[in-house]
Amino acid sequence: MTSWAGRTAAEIAAAVREKRVTPREVVAEHLARIELLDARVGAFRTLRATAALAEADEVAARADLAELPLAGVPVAVKDNLAVRGESTRNGTAASPDTPADEDHATVARLRAAGAVVVGLTNCPELCVFGTTEGVHGTARNPWDTTRTAGGSSGGSAAAVAAGMVPIALGNDGMGSLRIPAANCGLIGLKPGHGVVPAGIGHGDWFGMSENGPLATTVEDARLMFSVLAGTEAGAEAGSGGATDGVRAEGPVTRTVAVSVRSPLVGVTVSRPYADAAREAGELLAGAGHRVRRADPPYPVWLGTTSLAHWTAGTAVDAEGLDPRRLARRTRVHAALGRRFVGSVRGGVRREQLRERFEPFFAEHEVLLTPALARRGPAAAEWHRRGWLRNVLVNTNYSPLTPPWNLTGWPAMAVPFGTLASGVPGAVQLVGRPGSEAVLLALAGQLEELRPWTRTAPLGGSGEGL
Repeated sequence: MTSWAGRTAAEIAAAVREKRVTPREVVAEHLARIELLDARVGAFRTLRATAALAEADEVAARADLAELPLAGVPVAVKDNLAVRGESTRNGTAASPDTPADEDHATVARLRAAGAVVVGLTNCPELCVFGTTEGVHGTARNPWDTTRTAGGSSGGSAAAVAAGMVPIALGNDGMGSLRIPAANCGLIGLKPGHGVVPAGIGHGDWFGMSENGPLATTVEDARLMFSVLAGTEAGAEAGSGGATDGVRAEGPVTRTVAVSVRSPLVGVTVSRPYADAAREAGELLAGAGHRVRRADPPYPVWLGTTSLAHWTAGTAVDAEGLDPRRLARRTRVHAALGRRFVGSVRGGVRREQLRERFEPFFAEHEVLLTPALARRGPAAAEWHRRGWLRNVLVNTNYSPLTPPWNLTGWPAMAVPFGTLASGVPGAVQLVGRPGSEAVLLALAGQLEELRPWTRTAPLGGSGEGL
């Protein structure tokens, strides 16, 4: 008997389109894996077992089944995006437990493409921090369950890394896709501004937050991204390569800058992550790209600007919520941010940052950096700990992601190598607006040159695939 849990989204969709397996069989296998593993991982806030099986049957009955790019593919959705018939809790007890009337635009696009939503995944309260824990559960890294999956899309990343779903939907306001992707050995793509529908919270953190895919292969990331961006129409389903309007780049020579410098003054990058970036650069140079060491002109005010936008976004999202039902770290974060809402809303600093980086990216098409500065912290009740301790832990392990939310440019985490602890390493690729296909193509070359194990060896079907 063929096992479908642990297979890629592209493999599953092709099999469903060709009627080698039914959507119900695929979804049932993934639900069984979730039941087997999630008590150890904590990926899901809620599971939609009955609804998902019924929706799988609906997909099987669709007249356009043979054209669906995600036919019968189980997906998980981060619990800050609306799923019709389910409440959206956003990691907090302060949100209403009221079912949504409609799907978020990205969820609707996934369903239209044939995907089946199996559940909503855990995130930290209001998606503020780079670790995922709170009143609804703690998401752990399937590669090392003593460590956080990262955040704030930690539950989505954990679900994919454990083989509970082949792909998952998350979002990224200061690194919330790339951080958990880097922790869990996944592709995590934050698209550039305006490429994928946002609609996250109350104002997308002033336009810094973007929805994007989490996947175990570049092919799956490209496929899901094309669906989210609405560019898959007209593509040949099951082509096995570029299955969307975001076409795979051919063997084009790119100019790549490699930087292992932290953007934040006083924060350093640990040797394993710096070495991973240097080695990835060497591989790309060997593949024919023009690679050189060069640091972006990070301004000294980047840290204070990041903090102002980070806290102000939380302040806006916390409006109207009962503060007594929020964790203390969230209340402090929001209180600080209220001072900055007016000043950051105009986007002056963000425009200055773009202008500062534009000459660098005119000379270098792509920037390659470490994805993290050090491994993720322990899976612990960080929501019960002090605000300053949370901020310092987050800043020290993930200083490299926020600049690209401030600019609104595309960036992605790519698995690369293995740390001494046995968990995956990762690098980050950053490009100019509209360069998502370029980043995916370079990630594909890294995947070919340095393949990674797609799922954590937690046991059950699909182990270690």
